[in-house]
Amino acid sequence: MDEGIITGSCHCGAVRFEVSRPDFAVSCNCSICRRLAALWVYAPPLEIRLFAPEGTTRAYSWGVGEIAFHSCSTCGVCTHYIGLAGDRVAVNLRLADRPEVVEQLRVRHFDGANSWAFLD
Repeated sequence: MDEGIITGSCHCGAVRFEVSRPDFAVSCNCSICRRLAALWVYAPPLEIRLFAPEGTTRAYSWGVGEIAFHSCSTCGVCTHYIGLAGDRVAVNLRLADRPEVVEQLRVRHFDGANSWAFLD
């Protein structure tokens, strides 16, 4: 398998993704990311391939509604989020098919709860 590409899916496999191996992953401490225990990789929309046919996810957005978090409609796993301005996409690397590839990545900690800045 190409170690330059990370693939993953929700638990039931209805939603899948492919993304180029990033320089780092992001752990955010905002109220939703903490609860999701997500590990994100962000990219422009054309650099992440999502395989989520219509109806396979449900979206959740709150507050000012800048981001829609998508979860599989079948198994409930949060797979990705989409910036509603069309400027960004992130996938949850905790869903990687090969976790050992993700374990090799540097994790940056983002303070989404207070300062909106990286803590490193």
